[in-house]
Amino acid sequence: MTAPAQAWVETDWPDPPAWVAAEWPQDVFAVPGPQRAADVDLPDVRQWIRWLGTQEVFDVGDLRLEEASARCIELITALEKLKAATAAAQARVSERFDLLQRQLQTDAGVPARRLGEGVGAQVALARGESPVKGGRFLGAAQAWVREMPRTLEALAEGRLNEWRATLAVRETACLAIEDRRAVDEDFGKLLAARKTMGDRTITAELRRMVYERDAEAYIRRIEAAVKGRRVTSRPALDGMAYVTGLLPLQQAVGVYAALSQAADSARAAGDERGRGQLMADTLVERVTGRPADRPCDVHLDIVITDHSLFAEDDTAAEIGDVGPVPAGWVRRMLGTIEDPDVRVQVRRLFRGPGATLMATKTAGRFFTRGLQHLIRVRDQHCRTPWCDAPIRHADHVVDHASGGPTDLDNGQGLCERCNHTKQLAGWAASVDPGPEHRVRWETPTGHTYDSLPPLGPGEGRH
Repeated sequence: MTAPAQAWVETDWPDPPAWVAAEWPQDVFAVPGPQRAADVDLPDVRQWIRWLGTQEVFDVGDLRLEEASARCIELITALEKLKAATAAAQARVSERFDLLQRQLQTDAGVPARRLGEGVGAQVALARGESPVKGGRFLGAAQAWVREMPRTLEALAEGRLNEWRATLAVRETACLAIEDRRAVDEDFGKLLAARKTMGDRTITAELRRMVYERDAEAYIRRIEAAVKGRRVTSRPALDGMAYVTGLLPLQQAVGVYAALSQAADSARAAGDERGRGQLMADTLVERVTGRPADRPCDVHLDIVITDHSLFAEDDTAAEIGDVGPVPAGWVRRMLGTIEDPDVRVQVRRLFRGPGATLMATKTAGRFFTRGLQHLIRVRDQHCRTPWCDAPIRHADHVVDHASGGPTDLDNGQGLCERCNHTKQLAGWAASVDPGPEHRVRWETPTGHTYDSLPPLGPGEGRH
């Protein structure tokens, strides 16, 4: 029997499944505290949660001001360590949950290459975060428990917070298991010697350790990262947006230097715009081929009430991924685009009685373009609870094969990842076709989570 299998048996769990890797360390399951979920007293945990939310937590009584201030700092420190210890406990439980789900999937005949599918999504729902973040946490948990015991120990003791422990996983991901464990040992010693390192220092020290342990692996990682170059856009405050380019170092330095040089030249020639403004305007001009002070061709999906558009009402409008914007700003924007060379396509969508978008239905298997568009406008982002990723698929809440109709009520917008997860065994969804359009997700463990679309213009928020 392999060491991991022996560890499995010593913790009173069922015999290890065939997919348990023989190279896992012997102490993979040797962690302090309860070894079984049944040993955890959930009512006590919930009582702690309730107590932490009460006034008693920060009641300093009759202490002198100096003593009360010191007590507050001590409590902040203790609570920070509690957060870290909780993250470590979550990691251990999540890693064990992954093993249990893989065993269940194995027993159900799931192919080896598909074992573990949907586990990260369930962890994400339990943590109240997006499937991407849940998957990252599960991956980190597996690394901490199986390959990085010193990092997990530091997290459990509050000497390292969850983010810095995650940095340790990220920076050592390119190493073989034995090298990763060696770096973990060195990192544990460094944490004991230097207790006040920040994120940048920890990242730099880990990269140095990784490079010294396996320079070729580190170089391969750098070379492979070039394939991930991309440009992304996301909303910012006050009608602004970020356009971010992830580029190889040489190209990024070159782009920034070119924009800087153009801005410096313009300033030297007497341009009164700020340096940052000049760099931003130069970027727009060189990418679009238009002067920065002229609008570009745009397509806008504006969800707005008739009173906001025509009667000077102040109810906020909605624009695509941007979210809520002032109705007055929308009216002004639409009224100032007068350039005949600029093509502006504006689709104004109104909400009818009951605050629902006007719907259509089709007898076909696939959503029409019009229906897809209405679903995207209504949902705005992936409808999986806490996901918020861009919509990629128009999905039947109740599958078409199970009799679900192809209409707005039975439609929802999902990202590609969540749509694939929903098709896995044990997952199900249902919908309340009322004005709220409440979608209920059910996971393989029987837990349920509700999803509501964002509130639109003119809808009550109280």
